[in-house]
Amino acid sequence: MAKSLQPVTASSLSKQQTFISLLIIAVLFFIFGFVSWANAILIPYFKIACELNHSQSYLVTFAFYIAYLVMSVPSSYLLKAIGFKKGIMAGFWVMAVGALVFIPAAYMRTYGIFLTGLFTIGCGLAILQTAANPYVTILGPKEHAAQRISFMGICNKGAGILAPLVLGAVILKVTDSGLTEQLATMTEAEKNTALNEFIRRVITPYGVMGVILILLGLAVRFSPLPEITTDEEAKEQLEHKDGKTSIFQFPHLILGAVAIFLHVGTQVIAIDTIIPYALSMNISLYEAKVFPSYTLTATIVGYIAGIVLIPRYIRQGTVLKICTILGIIFSSLILLTSGSVTILGHTADTSIWFVVLLGLANSLVWAGIWPLALDGLGRFTKLGASVMIMGLCGNAILPMLYGYFADSPDFTLKTAYWVLLPCYAYLLFYAFKGYRLRSWS
Repeated sequence: MAKSLQPVTASSLSKQQTFISLLIIAVLFFIFGFVSWANAILIPYFKIACELNHSQSYLVTFAFYIAYLVMSVPSSYLLKAIGFKKGIMAGFWVMAVGALVFIPAAYMRTYGIFLTGLFTIGCGLAILQTAANPYVTILGPKEHAAQRISFMGICNKGAGILAPLVLGAVILKVTDSGLTEQLATMTEAEKNTALNEFIRRVITPYGVMGVILILLGLAVRFSPLPEITTDEEAKEQLEHKDGKTSIFQFPHLILGAVAIFLHVGTQVIAIDTIIPYALSMNISLYEAKVFPSYTLTATIVGYIAGIVLIPRYIRQGTVLKICTILGIIFSSLILLTSGSVTILGHTADTSIWFVVLLGLANSLVWAGIWPLALDGLGRFTKLGASVMIMGLCGNAILPMLYGYFADSPDFTLKTAYWVLLPCYAYLLFYAFKGYRLRSWS
């Protein structure tokens, strides 16, 4: 066990160490997905319980993901100081604190305290992501990086499929369907009693989540996961490259971080806004809770295609181009199509199924951007990964932008999806040209 705690380079790992390391990282990605995509239920849930408008309800995603902007660079220094394993343990424990904050927040029915808990969970996730993503990139041949990222994506999105269904089953009831209308007829005292009962349903699931996260932190700390350092390898790489002294001298990285910002924002919009969009079609919350799972299922289909096709039949750069083009097509069809259709037992506007299909368009964008943006960074690899993680704050900002337009009298929940088009246009630029830039001049 003592030997496994010693730093080793990625190239010196045995096949068994590599397999175990990837298996542990896969578990981490499952946790990322479950905790993150539970927000799809929390947004409409808090909207009712805390009596919010659309913009206010999307503060859930803002508080959760803005933590990535705050914590990504500090996370890299934390990992450098205490190592990856202890850093992962710390990340789990920070998340546990955030989950347990939900208990007093529920008793007081105070939205601000819930947002504090979500921000704390996001800080823990930022630490975990900063540690986990470099593992995926360096544990194996570079040309198969997209396959490994796709596999981790399946773990992430598979958990995301379960999260709304599991959390929805725990905190929602069939009788909640007419709750909003019932509240309008209640006295203030009756309404407070009903809403207090409604909001306190989160106490058990988030209390259990807090305990599980504490135990997972301990499990990883004493697992066979090796400490990995890329410093020596990076030093060797740097000797054969231009003598760059700053992370900002890598245009393909900075442009890649912007691409990640826009990509994750479009992904969260597709998943976290689909329930409110379904509600606008007179679909009950109890029925609408499955729509995020449909979007995430489409994403998993894309991941599986990536594992099968890349790099044997198609290059990951080509797949990135295809996905960005599909993003533009599906976003346009959300705005342009209309008419009721019944699919999978749901009668809804046709456009909602193109929101679902955005899951497919988004599936391999991360896998395409990440290795391209980190290519050739040498000793700046860890800091570059932190800069990329900072891009995850797009999850916080873009849904708020969508919510702003959704609340505007000049837009509807449908036409507010126009914010997706410029995002996919930039991603198209990065896929065809941005990743090639090695100089700002």
